[in-house]
Amino acid sequence: MVMPLWCSFANAQVTPDSTLNTTVSQSGNNFTIINGSAANSNLFHSFQQFSVPTGGSATFDLVNTPNISTIFSRVTGGNISNIDGLIQTINSNNSVSLLLINPNGIIFGANAQLNIGGSFIGTTANSIKFTDGIEFSAINSQATPLLSINVPLGLQMGSNPASITVQSTGHRLTNIAGLPLVTQNPSATELRVQPGKTLALVGGNLNLNGATLTAKQGQVELGSVSGAGLVSLLPTAQGYTLGYEDGQKFGDIQLTQRSLLDISGVNAGSVQIRGRHIQFTDGSLVLARNLGNLPGGDIRLQATEAIDLIGTTANTTIRSGVRTEAVGIAASGNISVIAPRLTLQQGAGLNSISAGVAPSGNIHLDATTIELSGFSPINPNNVTTLSTSVYASGNAGDISVNANSLLVSNGASLISATFGSGSSGKVAIRTNHTTVMGQSPAGPYSNISSTTFAAGNAKTLTLDTAKLQILDGGAVGTTTFFAGNGGDISINATESIEISGRSRNNNSSINSSTTRLLPILRQRFGLPDKLTANAGSVSITTPNLTVTDGATVSVTSQGSGNGGSLKITANTIRLDRQGSIQAQTESGNGGNIALEVGNLLLLRDNSAIAATAGGNGNGGNININAPIIAGLKNSDIIANAVQGRGGNIQITTQGIFGLKYRDRLTPESDITASSQFGVSGTVQVNTIGVDPNSGLVELPANVTDSSQQIASGCSASQGSRFVATGRGGIPQNPTQEVTSDRTWSDIRDLSAYRKNSEITTQTPASSELLVQATGWHRNTQGKIELVANKSSTQVQQSLLTCAAMPN
Repeated sequence: MVMPLWCSFANAQVTPDSTLNTTVSQSGNNFTIINGSAANSNLFHSFQQFSVPTGGSATFDLVNTPNISTIFSRVTGGNISNIDGLIQTINSNNSVSLLLINPNGIIFGANAQLNIGGSFIGTTANSIKFTDGIEFSAINSQATPLLSINVPLGLQMGSNPASITVQSTGHRLTNIAGLPLVTQNPSATELRVQPGKTLALVGGNLNLNGATLTAKQGQVELGSVSGAGLVSLLPTAQGYTLGYEDGQKFGDIQLTQRSLLDISGVNAGSVQIRGRHIQFTDGSLVLARNLGNLPGGDIRLQATEAIDLIGTTANTTIRSGVRTEAVGIAASGNISVIAPRLTLQQGAGLNSISAGVAPSGNIHLDATTIELSGFSPINPNNVTTLSTSVYASGNAGDISVNANSLLVSNGASLISATFGSGSSGKVAIRTNHTTVMGQSPAGPYSNISSTTFAAGNAKTLTLDTAKLQILDGGAVGTTTFFAGNGGDISINATESIEISGRSRNNNSSINSSTTRLLPILRQRFGLPDKLTANAGSVSITTPNLTVTDGATVSVTSQGSGNGGSLKITANTIRLDRQGSIQAQTESGNGGNIALEVGNLLLLRDNSAIAATAGGNGNGGNININAPIIAGLKNSDIIANAVQGRGGNIQITTQGIFGLKYRDRLTPESDITASSQFGVSGTVQVNTIGVDPNSGLVELPANVTDSSQQIASGCSASQGSRFVATGRGGIPQNPTQEVTSDRTWSDIRDLSAYRKNSEITTQTPASSELLVQATGWHRNTQGKIELVANKSSTQVQQSLLTCAAMPN
């Protein structure tokens, strides 16, 4: 919806303020501006008001100053400039650039147009500063103006710059058939500069509502600032690039209602957008189609608070966001996004595409928080995407992500893909927390992937994070659907990896696979039924890996190619409720699995570690090194085949519980390497016990003399005894309670025992000595008698000395 802005146009006019030699003549709604004050190739104009009514024009006629190259025009009267007509330059010998300065604000209407030979900068700055120190001010206009022959240094912004608004009817881009390239239908109205020039808007908040800004092969600069500072004007071959001071405060930029920034061309140009909060909605887009032999310019979005890309056009064919396309022999431009928070929602996209021999551009994201979420509410098949892709012999660009947290959810996709003979790009992600979860109602599941749909190979996917979660059918993978080989996956999670659950169409997974698409999809992409590619390898390092509720870690080939290898290094691996680690193929050789576990490998409730092959393929090999391995509730370790040879399983452990070797699968927890019609593989379990050479203490060589360690007891015949009763024991008789105890005190004189001289115990003589029998014999009368050895009748009392008593 375009709001009416022209109620004041009854008085709209272009009038000079008499501070410079500016002359204005009027014919209806058309204004002609001549003379001004020239300084070498610079021309200065000063206006009391500068507004162009609908259907009108403001023409800078340079008949009297044909050799100038830059026009500096200021508006000093305190009114907003409402421009709904044509601004043009005529009668110049040069390609003339125009800078329009109005500190009170600028509004471009739906009919606003530019027809100048050079670049255009519209700004709500207070003044223009030059390299020689001269300042051309729109605030202090009463001072005698000083004119500079030098190039401008920059725009001096005030403490609260006014806003700039551009309103029009929106772009007419379409892509009904889902082709690689969008159809470029001209916008009904646009602000356009000549090819290779700069179109810049610099002020407070920038509001582009259905606006089309066109700088074919040139540069578009959007800058929103909210505080005082100098915005540098850096000369380039295309005009100017804007630079910002450290500590500069920024404002908000909104692109709505199918706004378009178009820098396409023989050699595509570049875009820079700087603000606090940057938002694209309703299919608003940056488009850079490169048709030439030089690489396209870069697309740079940078915000101090947030960047939001939301939604699509009403027909869902054009995504809100950024799109670069390589059609010629040179690469499309790179896309760079820097912000504390980046959000892509409801089918929006950051997309770099190649439809020729040239590679597509790279995409780099640097943010604290990144969220890719959801799908178009109008068409759930149009999911949010961040992608590089190629449809011919060029290679897809790389994707790199640096963030604290990354969320990919509700069917969104972060992908590099090839639909031709070129390869996909590398995907490299560095975060602290990464989550991939869910699917859209139409079926696409959330994913981070490097994929090939044709003969090109999928490249590597690297993910370095602290914590990785893949939930509710999400996937991290490299996939091939035809002849190109699957890429390798390398994941390093310093805290943990959790893979859990499933969606309607997909199990949560980390996988490198060759996959046969459904017939309807093979027909859509023109793919044959035969699948010959090999799967890539997967390498995972983490302290804790948990795979539950049907989730998988796998290398898989559903065609005649081989399954890849899978290596996991972890302290603990837990597989529960049909969680699995798999390396399998339908007819090629099964992939290999290597698990290095520091503490525990646990399989529960129908979970499995499997390296299997179908058809004539051989089962893969499984090598497990873990101190403790436990398998419970029909959980298996399998290396089986059908017609080929079963794989080999080698396990090194200190203890294995619940799992037993069997020649075939049973309802118990099995270890098996069988082949249904071929030769079974081997199973070797190496149980390592305690090392007898570790943890033992060497005994002393000298034996202690026991004769000085034990004192002789009292004579058994002495009849002495010691009795203690009281609490903790029993009462003196059954009818009494336990009473308090008297303190026992030994009042004997023990001083003799503290002497160093030898002490001899005195044993009283016994009148009768009982001697224990040691044997028996039959006497002469035939009776049996008990007898004792002579030595037993001699009772010897040893001496008890102080030296023999313990210290």
